[in-house]
Amino acid sequence: MGFISWLENNLLDCPYKKYFDIDCMGCGMQRSFLALIKGNFADSFYYYPALLPMLFMFLFLILHIVFKFKNGARWLMYLFIFNMGIVVISYVIKLCL
Repeated sequence: MGFISWLENNLLDCPYKKYFDIDCMGCGMQRSFLALIKGNFADSFYYYPALLPMLFMFLFLILHIVFKFKNGARWLMYLFIFNMGIVVISYVIKLCL
């Protein structure tokens, strides 16, 4: 539990939020990752909804590099578009609320 406490105490500041006082499209990802490590899936989704799909996409990317799936590049493109859609939609919702 010491490593998680260390991570919580050493989160990086967002320069965009620091200087412009507006969240960026990546704000919340660190807190979301920490919540995921702790097993709080609902909190993780609340902080940054795109984290789980992004982790799945990176896992699929690694598997595709190793096993050379037949349509792996196409699926990676679809996963990337899906993830960017989640990022943009959640960012717009965050700005509106």
